[in-house]
Amino acid sequence: MTDTRETNALSAERANAPHSFDALILSSFGGPEGQEDVIPFLRNVTRGRGIPDERLEEVATHYRANGGVSPINAQNRALRDALEAELRRRGVELPVLLANRNWDPYVADVLRESHERGYRNLLVLATSAYSGYSSCRQYREDYGVGLEETGLQDELHVEKIRQYYDSEGFLRPYATKLRDSLLALRERTDGPLRVLFTTHSVPMTDANAAGPERMDFEGDSAYVAQHLAAARWIVEQVGEPMAGVEWELVYQSRSGPPQVPWLEPDICDVIEGLPAQGVTGVAVVPLGFVSDHMEVLWDLDTEARDAAAEAQLEFERIPTAGTDPEFVAALADLVEQRLGTPSAPPRVSACAQGTWFDTCAPDCCVKVLHGQSEPRPTIAQRPVGEPIPVGLNENGEVIHR
Repeated sequence: MTDTRETNALSAERANAPHSFDALILSSFGGPEGQEDVIPFLRNVTRGRGIPDERLEEVATHYRANGGVSPINAQNRALRDALEAELRRRGVELPVLLANRNWDPYVADVLRESHERGYRNLLVLATSAYSGYSSCRQYREDYGVGLEETGLQDELHVEKIRQYYDSEGFLRPYATKLRDSLLALRERTDGPLRVLFTTHSVPMTDANAAGPERMDFEGDSAYVAQHLAAARWIVEQVGEPMAGVEWELVYQSRSGPPQVPWLEPDICDVIEGLPAQGVTGVAVVPLGFVSDHMEVLWDLDTEARDAAAEAQLEFERIPTAGTDPEFVAALADLVEQRLGTPSAPPRVSACAQGTWFDTCAPDCCVKVLHGQSEPRPTIAQRPVGEPIPVGLNENGEVIHR
């Protein structure tokens, strides 16, 4: 493990120069707002894959059971308001807009609106903390495609805030709530407990492509390595309640044909096997998710909870970061660091050598598409051939490859 001085050295190498911005865009996945929106929304999510409405209706049941409304939109509005208020409290007057990939307000519409309001320099904050195609690069593509669609490439300057899986303010709420959940489980059972850190499963091709090719990652994937690093930090912070409690990283929300390999093991499969290991209680930490959106409510609060009940396990599901004040403050820190304000805190990673890149390498988190090689326009990309700072030597000096 490196010390803070070494971590800061690598973080500084990965940072862009401070820049002034006219507005911040909180960018997310989006979700339906009513029953009539469900199928059109799912068509947006699966566009280009030729999935018939009959198949989409199978997934639609998750939304229909909740009135056709995804909680993600309301939660993002609450996060926007909380973040804007926190920035204003710090003296940073920066309007915060919302944009979605798959539902209104769409990225292209928000870019047009920004231009009409006189905003020329835009900073994007995605509601995804980890590296990977759908969690990082696709957001950069959303804005590259949006600029091309609107014809505003020469009118707007758009940058994206780095992945923040290693921000202490993002991780600490999980540690605090996991400690509370373990204590609650101990009141209901004196048998062995298990902690399951869960995140969205992705195809193995996407997992293996996460991160620049020239960097080595645990599990051969930045996506996997970042989740493991975050989980270890949380376990360390929980302290004594984790004594004797085993933990593992599991996956959820898999979709796609069964012949295509995805990250495993599946959370419900793991829960079903816990009684045979003598486990009597399980705490589920939705580490891969910023808010309690539909895949958290359905896959965890419904399917995983039902699996635990069938296995006769005591069950606790830890809340996501949501609008926890520590998380909101951490996001405000990220904004201040990019603005270069005098009050901006040091750029420090809680669980890695250095923070992630402000501007990603061209080969970072590429999407592997069979029979389709045409790249999509992408913002925040390093020039081809520019050296990448990948680590520190024994003297704390930055190593480039």
